[in-house]
Amino acid sequence: MPYHHAGPTGLGQIAQQAAQVIYQHRLISTRQLHELITPHHTRAEYLRRQLHILREAGLAEKVGRRVSGQTELLWWLTEKGANSVESVGLLPQRPYRMSPEAALGPLQEHTLATVESGVAFVDWARRLGHECGPLDWTPETAHYYRDDARPGEELSLVPDAVLSYVHTDTQAKQRTLLTFFIEVDRTQMTIARLAQKLHSYAAYHSYTPQPAGRANAHKATSRTPAWRHRYPAFPRLLMVLTGASEARLARRIADLRSLAASDPTLTASGIRAGVTTLSQLRNRGPFEPIFTPVLGPADPTDAWLRTDSGGGR
Repeated sequence: MPYHHAGPTGLGQIAQQAAQVIYQHRLISTRQLHELITPHHTRAEYLRRQLHILREAGLAEKVGRRVSGQTELLWWLTEKGANSVESVGLLPQRPYRMSPEAALGPLQEHTLATVESGVAFVDWARRLGHECGPLDWTPETAHYYRDDARPGEELSLVPDAVLSYVHTDTQAKQRTLLTFFIEVDRTQMTIARLAQKLHSYAAYHSYTPQPAGRANAHKATSRTPAWRHRYPAFPRLLMVLTGASEARLARRIADLRSLAASDPTLTASGIRAGVTTLSQLRNRGPFEPIFTPVLGPADPTDAWLRTDSGGGR
């Protein structure tokens, strides 16, 4: 269900929710907003009216793009709109501000594909009786770490999104909070560069902050890994490929697995990573065997990315 929180004052509930979702995800289409906020409406006409109310109030702006011969509207918040959402204090503040130039720029398609991945999780959570809402993923959250291979540098891992999902097993009466790192690839980078991204996850997984001062150096081995201060378990990494034919994406997956298998740093890392296509994620959902493990046997699995044949989590 959509979130029922207050947003910019003087607006209807749907307009308030739309302002929050646009703020969180920066750039989003009318169709995506419809799927996230008003899926119970057969058509998006009411939502469109609310979006135009936001625009008339100076809180949002739009730009059109051509999709399959039709114009699709993309929305972002103005400075006034972003400040209005921030003043309510319900969402973590994000320094990023969208502009007409950025909305029309080269990152447009990547931003929308990341949103589309989140929409798929929300849609399937609704169908399966799980919990995942329009605000349950955050784009581009920085995770700082250091890497022995690059001494003296403070590095940052910035997933395309960090997504929270509550999986509900009604038979076992069990609810499990799952956290995913989402990486979206539109075939714009080389396989070698895509594989290099895995190194950042492996380095962050193993990064343990060192105690300050030489006298405390002997305590380093007992320190807690940095990620444990943010997550109860290290998030599963889900790589979502799009931007090419399914045949080409299948070859890309095979090439990625081949590079990862030949890299001892990755094979010894212990991270759980799976790769699929955006069309598979949308059409079949994350809890069907649509993910190919990046490391180990190539048997398809679901978003649990279980590490043993006995169903370990």
